[in-house]
Amino acid sequence: MERWNGRVALVTGASVGIGAGLCRALVQHGMVVVGCARSVDKIRAIAEEDDVKAAPGKLVAIKCDLTKESEILSLFDEIRQTFGRLDVCINNAGLGFDMPLLTASTSAMRNILDVNILALCICTQQAVKLMQEKGVDDGQIIHISSVGGHFMPTVGFMGAHFYCSTKFMVRALTEGLRRELKALNSHIRIASLSPGLVDTEFFNNYFKEDPSVMSSGLFDNIKALETKDMADSVIHILKAPPHVEIHDIIVRPYDM
Repeated sequence: MERWNGRVALVTGASVGIGAGLCRALVQHGMVVVGCARSVDKIRAIAEEDDVKAAPGKLVAIKCDLTKESEILSLFDEIRQTFGRLDVCINNAGLGFDMPLLTASTSAMRNILDVNILALCICTQQAVKLMQEKGVDDGQIIHISSVGGHFMPTVGFMGAHFYCSTKFMVRALTEGLRRELKALNSHIRIASLSPGLVDTEFFNNYFKEDPSVMSSGLFDNIKALETKDMADSVIHILKAPPHVEIHDIIVRPYDM
């Protein structure tokens, strides 16, 4: 990780869960981490944690609603003006609701698309643009996707089909971006990390319309992954030598 020391990383959806874990890990490796979310209070609280304050890197919070393109563009303008470069972009923000395709509302589907697909695409466009502008030819883009982008769940998740469809699309976007960067003779690399069940707030939000699901024993026989497991996988991607492009990593609980 030595080559990333002092360099700038963006983590979207950085206030909780996997995003918060990534921020904590990257500052320990000396990176300047820009964490963005709609509310930055939790990111600022992370920045004040003893381990983070003592780390060789630093964490900076920037408010950004990823459903609004104007705010995404302002985010990248602030990164450009404040730090003068961007080396790593981690598209971590994701959204999902328990909603069968046959009854899902248009507004809910649009909301998921805005975060899981459009924000990811806009952030990737702006990240590559800034990297090219500043001569960063060894940058890294990482999409935090899901095992739901590799197969449709069959038990207990009939309402996950639309969410999983967006993650299938992330797989296609990852491959498409790899081909476009290669056609430009760029050495910016693209990777996707597809976790299974992770111990975060995601499923509490996912089942917020029916909280009883979380107390029904659905996950009792599965030891969930931890956010540190995801951070370790991201570090593994960043440690890869220049001739290696880690394209997609699936990480799932042993019992899943």
